[in-house]
Amino acid sequence: MKRVPRMLPALIALAAMTACAAESPSAPVSQAAVAQVAGGTAVTAPAKLKLDIADITPMGEKSEKVGVGFPIIVTFDRDVKDKAAVEALLEVQADKPVDGAWRWVSKRKVIYRTKTYWKPHQKVLFTARLSQLPGNTAAKDVSRRFAVGTSNISVVNTRSHIMKVYRDGKIAKKIQISAGKGGFVRNGVDVYLTTSGVHLTMGKKAVETMTSSWMGVTDPKDPRYYKEEIPWAVRISDSGEYVHQSAGYYQYLGRSNQSHGCVRATPAGAKWFYGIAQRGDVVKITGTKRKLDWRNGWSYWQLNWTQWKKGSAL
Repeated sequence: MKRVPRMLPALIALAAMTACAAESPSAPVSQAAVAQVAGGTAVTAPAKLKLDIADITPMGEKSEKVGVGFPIIVTFDRDVKDKAAVEALLEVQADKPVDGAWRWVSKRKVIYRTKTYWKPHQKVLFTARLSQLPGNTAAKDVSRRFAVGTSNISVVNTRSHIMKVYRDGKIAKKIQISAGKGGFVRNGVDVYLTTSGVHLTMGKKAVETMTSSWMGVTDPKDPRYYKEEIPWAVRISDSGEYVHQSAGYYQYLGRSNQSHGCVRATPAGAKWFYGIAQRGDVVKITGTKRKLDWRNGWSYWQLNWTQWKKGSAL
């Protein structure tokens, strides 16, 4: 099954600034400093804008452990005008260092990815020294420490219909699967095919409601309509791909591809995978003609290192 997950609400609302000017002497002055010039005429000077961080993903060491592919995603509370100056104030320190770089994906969001996967079982400290930004001394410096857990790297072969899960470099389990069957083309893309490429796990639910609404089918009378409660669902993209327990059809697991794009697994295999899954774990899928877009979810490893670094402002 497959669904397009609803966007999570922002943890902190984005601040909205409105600038206005009035010639009337009775107009109120808001958030402005009043200064005296040589002629004794009072003028207003607009208050300096303050840049803050609206959100950091993932959560800190006390809330979760993350996988070896995890990105650091920083969202600011307003558009960043001088990206190079801000990026120079962002620091990442790991107990077991690897090369890494920032990439700006919007005017407010920048993402840190390493050249190779993080080393497992360590701590990584992120610090943003925004108080050092000119005109931004009122801002508070922010830091967050991440805990990297076990290295979980899964390889899904859609042709042999097997998912191999490696934990800290050793094969831990082989799980029979069924991937996307293909055959439903929208805008030139076969959306029933599972995307091939390096995915990262983004979240999980013990039971996920999956419906056909992602493909525009909402009428229960439509033969393509479905709405099912699916156990042990681990999300691996924004386009609705999961690793989850197969809702029946166990005869196809390990034999053929019959899903709408997700990776269906055996009940025991799906439950086990759900239990070990951390956000930022690597799920590499091979064997299909549909390529994973690097902007689909946390699929940043789809870009090679040279391509990734081109997104830096430094």
